[in-house]
Amino acid sequence: MDVVLRGAVQPDRAGLLSEALADWVERSFGVRPADIAPFVRALTHSSHADGQHGDSYERLEFLGDRVLGLAMAEWLWETFPDEPEGLLSKRFNALVTGAVCADVARSIDAERHVRLGKQAQGDGAQHSDNVLGDVLEALLGAVYRTAGFDAARAAVRLLWADRLHAEARAPQHPKSALQEWAAANRRAVPAYAIVQRQGPGHAPRFTVRVSVGKDSVEAEGSSKQDAETSAARTLLEQLEEQAAANGAKKRRRP
Repeated sequence: MDVVLRGAVQPDRAGLLSEALADWVERSFGVRPADIAPFVRALTHSSHADGQHGDSYERLEFLGDRVLGLAMAEWLWETFPDEPEGLLSKRFNALVTGAVCADVARSIDAERHVRLGKQAQGDGAQHSDNVLGDVLEALLGAVYRTAGFDAARAAVRLLWADRLHAEARAPQHPKSALQEWAAANRRAVPAYAIVQRQGPGHAPRFTVRVSVGKDSVEAEGSSKQDAETSAARTLLEQLEEQAAANGAKKRRRP
């Protein structure tokens, strides 16, 4: 009797799991998937796909990256009609980074749905910015493939709604800001160097040092770019504080 019950329950369980995933996709992206398979693939890391790239999220991530880029560029072009290309580019670059995509993925609880191999799961890859950012883009690729660009555009505007107007002025990338500060203050050009790379391939950790003359700091990130950005931000803050302190000392002199 016990064996018969298990055999009867299994198909229903698979259906319930698919229905639950479809419900999550609808809540998160505003579209009810007619075909759940692309979304399952978008949530599947290569460690779970036995090395078969066609069964993992990689191809959909490639597509979703372009879908996000076009949807975001169009949205910024419409929203900030008086801004030149340079300012629009700054906004764009700040909104589509891997770290931002990972934060968006966390906001919809994507970590809970990512499909990983045993080793990758044990390493905590479901929490990695690299994995979550790629998964979010792959999911946008799945929306595009199953429901078209209008649906993908609407999903981007839904998911990034609170981020588009987070800053009234176009944000400047920390690396650009540090380089401009160094030039304005007649300091050496910022130099970046990888100090250490550790962790598994699917969840690496980079330590990067940035130097401006004798001043330097180190920072970590889940990618070389993220580590460089964090280091540049920290060093710029440090240099600005030093400049402000030196200026205050000069003003106090008799």
